[in-house]
Amino acid sequence: MGSVGSRKKPHAVCVPFPSQGHVGPMMHLAKLLHSRGFHITFVNTEFNHRRLIRSNGPDFVKGLPDFVFDTIPEGLPPSDRDATQYPPALCDSTRKNCLAPFKDLLRRLNKSSVPPVSCIVSDGVMSFAIKAGQELGIPEAQFWTASACGFMGYLHFDELVKRGIVPFKDGSFMHDGTLNTPIDWIPGMKDIRFKDLPSFVRTQDANETMFDFMGSEAQNCLNSPAIVFNTFDEFEHQVLEAISAKFPNIYTIGPLPLLGRHLPDTPYKSLGSSLWKEDSNCLQWLNQREPNSVVYVNYGSVTVMSDEHFKEFAWGLANSKQYFLWIVRPDVVMGESADLPDGFLEEIKDRGLLASWCPQEMVLAHPSVAVFLSHCGWNSCMEAVCAGVPLICWPFFAEQQTNCGYACNNWGIGMEINHDVKRVEVEELVREMMEGEKGKKLKEKALEWKKKAEEATDIGGGSYRNFDRFIKEALHYDG
Repeated sequence: MGSVGSRKKPHAVCVPFPSQGHVGPMMHLAKLLHSRGFHITFVNTEFNHRRLIRSNGPDFVKGLPDFVFDTIPEGLPPSDRDATQYPPALCDSTRKNCLAPFKDLLRRLNKSSVPPVSCIVSDGVMSFAIKAGQELGIPEAQFWTASACGFMGYLHFDELVKRGIVPFKDGSFMHDGTLNTPIDWIPGMKDIRFKDLPSFVRTQDANETMFDFMGSEAQNCLNSPAIVFNTFDEFEHQVLEAISAKFPNIYTIGPLPLLGRHLPDTPYKSLGSSLWKEDSNCLQWLNQREPNSVVYVNYGSVTVMSDEHFKEFAWGLANSKQYFLWIVRPDVVMGESADLPDGFLEEIKDRGLLASWCPQEMVLAHPSVAVFLSHCGWNSCMEAVCAGVPLICWPFFAEQQTNCGYACNNWGIGMEINHDVKRVEVEELVREMMEGEKGKKLKEKALEWKKKAEEATDIGGGSYRNFDRFIKEALHYDG
């Protein structure tokens, strides 16, 4: 479609993968593009569009004159559950069903009175948008919302198959030491173990949906003219260098929450993206706590656990005798509601607060929060870095294992809890992080990374300059 610089207003269609961890960073990016003069069409699935209305109110999705919301179907049976859809079914369905309705949407937008669509920014696991852009002649860029180290891991899924490492013949690899096997042949990823690769490699079937989908989508990103990462150069420099040697057109523009501090103070700035209704009472509770006195616990939007593990976390937090804010989603316990153990609320009545969801960036930035017990999703990692808060890591799936390995062994900001969590270990790690020498060192390192992240996103910093380059080079707009 050529350069769009001569047009009055460029029009970016932003399409995130339909999960909270993807919708949030895409909203950050969309608001930044809007601040540079873009008309924005933000495309959710019909299921998530309804969730946004429930969590933010009907006026939210009416949008503003040049920041509007639209929808495409994801192809799954209708549902009004207030929970993330089952990831394998969702991935398989978006891959098979979204291209045609997305092209129809683009054609409809180009026939309407809004500016013609000048570019597409699509999630890195929504590669149907690459095809749509190619077929309709619209410039397109991929936004990889997870870590660069996770991306590099996914790029080597096919190599794991070629080397005969995956699939496994049986489940013994989970317990026989295989997970601790060093992997020394992935460019830019030194000193990693098999357990640090994205969790979908732990399979006995190379055709399993998530192994096939994530490996394929990462490879498909290389068919796009450009890939954007929510990271900064110094944080993942080795793996970023290795990616750029393979694919030069990458743009590191993170951490997005810090880049977003340059947004002008307009109604657009307050546009949220939470698919759950946020409980802001927790901020008032935090206001009553001393600085660096609270453990914040949140497993993200997808993690589920057994009732047994839920109770181990409960008693570990209670027995630590520390103040804590614990986010307990209604669907966090597999197949049932999260029932607190008898006597728990009495034990923690003066020290703990439970909420179903919260404004996480504001919570992490609160001076009373000292430690983040996290699933190590990439948004949580980036938001922790922005706030200078160290991590207690309990990864669930996907590249959370990779992020955990890097947090503990490369970035120096984390300690890991065993997957088969026990209350004694939770208690010990929380106390060490809050009161011990190791915790003090991790906090110092987290504050160092915060300073570097702020420098990267300052005016003239690396991420700030890369965002300018992304708009000019990838989206062909020089306004």
